[in-house]
Amino acid sequence: IIMKKTYDFLRKYPFSLASVIAILVVSFINIPDTPLNGINLIDKWTHIALYFVLGLIIAHEYFHGSNHTDTKGMFLRVWLLPVIYGGAMEIMQLLFTNGRRNGEILDFVADIVGSSLALIIGILLAKYLSKEDKGAGASAYCRNAHRQ
Repeated sequence: IIMKKTYDFLRKYPFSLASVIAILVVSFINIPDTPLNGINLIDKWTHIALYFVLGLIIAHEYFHGSNHTDTKGMFLRVWLLPVIYGGAMEIMQLLFTNGRRNGEILDFVADIVGSSLALIIGILLAKYLSKEDKGAGASAYCRNAHRQ
């Protein structure tokens, strides 16, 4: 039963999982100097962008993989799980990179901002799509869009 649940999860959220793995890799490699380093708070903007995109990918796959989308499900998947993941990444950077990378509270705040923006857009999109499909919800709208 665990294998089936794992398979179902991987089938429903493949791009989310790929994004989580990409963030994991980027969190532990040395980031080289680039011309973008001159931009004020570029690392914080990067965190916001990464977690914003992660949240939107999760929302998209949630719309497509669920029979019913709701605010609680959106909050859990699009906001809470990425925020917990972002916090865990910061703690792991602090503990396991031997000073090459450092866990920063402001990076975690940026993760929260990105996830929050994704949640807001996800909820607004779900409400808009549910109106388009006569109240059936974003999930039904996405499934019906593929049939047309």
